[in-house]
Amino acid sequence: VIKESSDEQIIEVMNGCICCTVRGDLAVALKRLREKTSGFDGIIIETTGLADPAPVAQTFFVDEEVRDAYSLDGIITVVDAHHVMAHLREEKPEGVENECVEQLAFADRILLNKCDLVDEKTIEEVHKAIKGINTDAEIIQTKYGDVEPSRLINIKSFSLENVLKMDPEFLNTDGEHQHDSTVSSVSVRFEGELNHQQLKMWLSELMEETSKDLFRYKGVLAVKGQAKKFIFQGVHMLFNGSFDERFRWRDDEVRECRLVFIGRNLDREALQRGVMECKVGPLRFQVGDEVEANCDKWLKGKVIKVWDAGNPYRIRLEDGEECWGPVDTDEFVRKPVAGDEAKECVQKNPYWEQPGDGAAKPWQAQEAAAEEQPAGETCGAAAAEG
Repeated sequence: VIKESSDEQIIEVMNGCICCTVRGDLAVALKRLREKTSGFDGIIIETTGLADPAPVAQTFFVDEEVRDAYSLDGIITVVDAHHVMAHLREEKPEGVENECVEQLAFADRILLNKCDLVDEKTIEEVHKAIKGINTDAEIIQTKYGDVEPSRLINIKSFSLENVLKMDPEFLNTDGEHQHDSTVSSVSVRFEGELNHQQLKMWLSELMEETSKDLFRYKGVLAVKGQAKKFIFQGVHMLFNGSFDERFRWRDDEVRECRLVFIGRNLDREALQRGVMECKVGPLRFQVGDEVEANCDKWLKGKVIKVWDAGNPYRIRLEDGEECWGPVDTDEFVRKPVAGDEAKECVQKNPYWEQPGDGAAKPWQAQEAAAEEQPAGETCGAAAAEG
């Protein structure tokens, strides 16, 4: 396996759409890779979920030098069992191809993923739809993409003869394909840290408003107060994110956040603004300050730690219990007030995705492991006094 972090072995494709660079950058990249790196057994090309596989496969047959150096082993397509039917039924503008159909048509192996999220009736419906497009491809049902690699590598399944029967113009290099112009991607990258609780709240609202057109979103985040990287991904209304033990910020590594959104009619400015509003800034309160916390109702307490388990505040309430202030806004933590205003407490859900989630008091703070603090990070009374 060629490691991504090796600068000498990174081949850059400039155009951005790998299926549109097949006659240029991709062929050049394959030749350069062979020249610069010897001794590898094969190459795995991962395209985006919106790529047409035909031009990518075409590269291995229309370029003589590439054809002599490489052989196409097979095309693997991962299918989202929970969402694929909606995309197969999607009506595209005249002349615009349905990438979902194209990917299924050219597949030699199909991984039907997320089978744990749908019932047997849906799985049968998806199987029937796939076989209606591609009768020859083997369908492998998976959960979390778990499959034996030997079923995907060295399968020798790609057949040019079968492809030409399906698409007689496959080797026509003058042909063009047209993407849906309403579909685009928006990326956000900056040095600094995010409040992941605030980000999840914002993503929840985004999903409620635009889930149908939000095809894919994912990111790797530096979260204030956490040594592990927060890695998340989502498809439409499905979201999954966690601190991954396998990926920790090194002492010499710049803490940064990288996010990407793929969908239809994306509002670039709104997405960028929404992310940046979750960026960590100076806190309004410090250790020892008296505050009121939103715990289903406003309760008085005192800040005893800052940036505890990824939360801006850990607060000890007057009755001795402790809670987190997940976001540094007046919706969650505010200065003590008197009169009728003190009774008003606006609920802002969901945000209690914490170890106490599902408990009678989901706002109750849990014990945070000391190892979660990144190198150089300090919090608590000592830090405030220093």
